[in-house]
Amino acid sequence: MSEGGSRSNHMILATGGYDHTIKLWQAHTGMCTRTLQHADSQVNALAITPDKQMVAAAGHQHIRMYDLNSANPNPVINYDGVNKNVTGVGFQEEGKWMYTAGEDNSARIWDLRSRNLQCQRIFQVTAPVNCVCLHPNQSELVVGDQTGVIHLWDLKTDHNEQLIPEADASIQSIAIDPEASYMAAVNNKGHCYIWGLTGGVGDEPTKLNPKQRIDAHQRYALKCKFSPDSTLLVTTSADQSARVWKTADFSLVQELKVDNGQRWVWDVAFSADSQYIITASSDNIARLWSVETGTVQREYTGHQKAVTALAFSDQVNSTESSS
Repeated sequence: MSEGGSRSNHMILATGGYDHTIKLWQAHTGMCTRTLQHADSQVNALAITPDKQMVAAAGHQHIRMYDLNSANPNPVINYDGVNKNVTGVGFQEEGKWMYTAGEDNSARIWDLRSRNLQCQRIFQVTAPVNCVCLHPNQSELVVGDQTGVIHLWDLKTDHNEQLIPEADASIQSIAIDPEASYMAAVNNKGHCYIWGLTGGVGDEPTKLNPKQRIDAHQRYALKCKFSPDSTLLVTTSADQSARVWKTADFSLVQELKVDNGQRWVWDVAFSADSQYIITASSDNIARLWSVETGTVQREYTGHQKAVTALAFSDQVNSTESSS
């Protein structure tokens, strides 16, 4: 995360939470630059569009999109007609469609190119969905539900497979590394399951080979994310910590924890160079950490309640860098 000139213009840090606001920050100074209104509910998840023009917020019974480049504090696009909490949101890499997960027992795909804001496809399961993850091949969605089932939904064929790493343990978060070598899932028992991935190219579906179980946390695990260089995995928990694991052998390399408690660590993101991690936690603060030293480099203070979601991008768009 370099602070140099034009690079910082490409940096977007958004945080949201229980105070019904989304804040945009200067990542390298810790200064809040804008506060967006998310009046109807808490913010469950945030994602930045691939073109960096908007941020999507998943809330209770809706998804809201905000313009990152205008002064408008209110949403510019509203996706309604969803029941219960929307728990996850993300984008296909070219921005053609958005995917969401929800407690209405579904994962959904929304076509961003049509003007009618309609949900295109619904993947229905039998339990509330906590998380959804898109395979780097852009054609398989992995869906995790509260009964402990992981569903692999092949978008090309509509075929789906199921696996249950641990009975009666709610799947809280799923991640696949950028090289599609590993998949990780964390549950409400604090356990992290790792699979090696093969296939997933062309018409060949992805195959999962169980690799490892880590007793990552003593309490509820909330999120897992791989680093952009695929060498690290971070897990966060209700035990007030984030832990960083090395993908070479899944040994613990760093614990990110502050003495005076950050309470639950809800969300997490890596910098593009994989050297920094940003966390969002229940003590109303987001923090920037050095992976190498395990120390806090910056605090983002301003939320009045728990920070439950964050989205971070310090990646220069390939179109911009090549122009």
